[in-house]
Amino acid sequence: MTSERGRDSVPTEHPEEPDRTGVFVVDTDAERDDAFAVRRSVFVDEQGVAAEIEYDEYDDSGADATHFVAYADGVAVGAARLRPADPEPSPDSRPDGGPTGKVERVAVAADRRGNGWGRRLIDAVEARAREAGFERVALHAQTRVRGFYDRLGYDAYGTEFEEAGIPHIAMETELDGGV
Repeated sequence: MTSERGRDSVPTEHPEEPDRTGVFVVDTDAERDDAFAVRRSVFVDEQGVAAEIEYDEYDDSGADATHFVAYADGVAVGAARLRPADPEPSPDSRPDGGPTGKVERVAVAADRRGNGWGRRLIDAVEARAREAGFERVALHAQTRVRGFYDRLGYDAYGTEFEEAGIPHIAMETELDGGV
């Protein structure tokens, strides 16, 4: 069906749940493959990121990361990942912050952008971050989508930098109602 990490896969329809719609925490190999297929489509195929950069140790089975997949009528349309931010000072977190989650690999299929899927993914990631006890979440936003995160209440800090040859800015937000 798919190769390792879903690198060569395409999002599949789920005949057992043809109307499945929403954002879900990845719980099965099929969901994981679907999330990776969306990421490949957006980051590797569309944006030209090398697959060996796009997939890392947080994608390995058993890694300390939670993966998310979004479905519209049974078709995978989005993906995201949450993990603990690195503890050493870095663009991942400010020194004055409490426990911080790192939001990564947020991707929405090109034909589904502008339909609220990005917001739904972030809402699900933030809810899970609260459950995990994070007081804030940080991310590296591609500068071309910074406005999206601004509208969701994220604050930029630091200077612009490049990841995978794409300009980014570090951003974070405090989570209301933390556990």
